[in-house]
Amino acid sequence: MTIPPGVDAAVARIWPGRDAELSVLGGGITNHNVKVELADGTSYVLRVAGKDTDLLGIDRHAEHLATRIAAAVGVGPEVVAFLEPEGWLVTRFVAGVIPPLERMREPEQLDRVARSLRVVHAGPPLTTRFDSFRVVETYRATAAARGTDAPARLDPAWETARLIEAARGHVERRPCHNDLLNANFIDDGLGLRIVDWEYAGMGDVFFDLANFAVNHGLDEAGRAALLDAYFTGAPPPGAAESLELMRFMSDFREAMWGVLQSAVSELDFDFGAYADEHAERLEQTAAEPGFRAALAR
Repeated sequence: MTIPPGVDAAVARIWPGRDAELSVLGGGITNHNVKVELADGTSYVLRVAGKDTDLLGIDRHAEHLATRIAAAVGVGPEVVAFLEPEGWLVTRFVAGVIPPLERMREPEQLDRVARSLRVVHAGPPLTTRFDSFRVVETYRATAAARGTDAPARLDPAWETARLIEAARGHVERRPCHNDLLNANFIDDGLGLRIVDWEYAGMGDVFFDLANFAVNHGLDEAGRAALLDAYFTGAPPPGAAESLELMRFMSDFREAMWGVLQSAVSELDFDFGAYADEHAERLEQTAAEPGFRAALAR
């Protein structure tokens, strides 16, 4: 992969007169992550923001703050610089590995995930709000304004989301990551670090837990183990039901993200297929007895 335009100039601004070796890291669809290795042996990650990501509800200043807070509580990478006006973030490179997805389902790893999430959720407040019910509505409106409608197969999801929101009722907002893909976890040998805080905001901790559960394919027993780990063995009444409901919203958000990206992105990626994949998964969730019982509770 080639170094994105503007990176050489940005590196010269941050480390004037320093020799640097640049390499593109694998990662997400929206942004580019470039590893910067200096001659003194220190390494950093320059996160190059994708085009028009504000349409996805991303506030780069809020991402900067969220990453700084995550670093302060020992979960996120150390922030080194924030480039204006680009909104590009520079963090210290975390030496470690992305754990194999199947390992993340193991009890020991679930305990580590739960510890990291508890620290995040108990941390200082963030400046932005993440409400999955409003996010999907905003994505739909933004896509429609650009001539792209949500697929008809998602029509029943809107009523289901309305019922879920009513069932959840009042939710205490806590700092949340909201994008707990496996690639966003790094095992540095001491703990699990979490990177990519662009969707972070004050939200529902059960969305975070459900998002992790969905992205890691946790079965019913795995979801129960995650809740036991997060609540240290004593999940409060209704916790299992809340997790089931928010699994649906996690995939609904991803499906609508794909719909919006198909309307605004210039990347060579099949966002329609991405939306369909998550639409199929939320349909499967909605058909499960556990979900139907949680919604009827």
